[in-house]
Amino acid sequence: MCETPGSATASPEAALTLYYQEETCFFQGGGLTFPSRSAMIRLIQELRLLLFPGYFASEPSDCSRESFAQHHVCLIRELLVPQLLAAFGTDADAQESSASALRAEQSAEEFLMRLPSVGRLLQTDIRAAFDGDPAARSREEIILAYPGFFAVLVYRLAHELHLLHIPLLPRMMTEYAHSLTGIDIHPGAQIGEYFFMDHGTGIVIGETTVIGHHVKLYQGVTLGAVSTRAGKQLAGIRRHPTIEDYVTIYSNASILGGATVIGQNSVIGGNAFLTASVPPNSRIGRGEDGRMTGIFPYQTSAVPPAE
Repeated sequence: MCETPGSATASPEAALTLYYQEETCFFQGGGLTFPSRSAMIRLIQELRLLLFPGYFASEPSDCSRESFAQHHVCLIRELLVPQLLAAFGTDADAQESSASALRAEQSAEEFLMRLPSVGRLLQTDIRAAFDGDPAARSREEIILAYPGFFAVLVYRLAHELHLLHIPLLPRMMTEYAHSLTGIDIHPGAQIGEYFFMDHGTGIVIGETTVIGHHVKLYQGVTLGAVSTRAGKQLAGIRRHPTIEDYVTIYSNASILGGATVIGQNSVIGGNAFLTASVPPNSRIGRGEDGRMTGIFPYQTSAVPPAE
């Protein structure tokens, strides 16, 4: 056993023991566990491999589609169920329930059943990136190299877990992507098809944001809440804006507030700051004097037909 030098009343151990006693979040007993960060990262890697076979690991040439799916679904199930069980253990109500294990297994199966739909959504995001970025040489480049696509991939997976009311794990997933890409998407946000973040660094999309189809964001865009002193009193209340279909928002624009709606087919210029709605077909930007200016609506061709 490690010996403690010096006085027991003035030691690091004694000071830490006092600190532990002061904070109620430590040594709670009852076998409290949390999802594993390393297991969460491996789960993301396996899910990405499953949704994009051949891109992130080579498979035997004689591997059938069915056997590939069976093998990787089995691996993901084995990874996911313990993490869901640990996540439910952080929820006071779930922790007291004897049905937590069954709930974890059922939630895992429901999540796995949703993966084809997630994959189809991601295919629309790839197409949006390829069509919207002249620098993109191939769809493979987007899948393998674009940080914005990785952030969207993790978000779409985490969002499904969020819809299944899984505590903690969805946020761990999106914050992992945030740490790698600089793109912060809350798993509770709602994002439609054909979503593209060009460059991406510094984009923030808050919990109650609603984004329509065919939306394009540039680096540094914030879709956030108006800061108030209400704090936790606003939990569960719409705090973030709605961005309708076919909207483009240029770099470093900030659009704030739960009542703010950016109408479809609008263009928001760089460095814009908005806390009020704008109608469809609007152009908003900053004039030479730095003030916000706009045309409501501007003359434009018809909205492109839906895919």
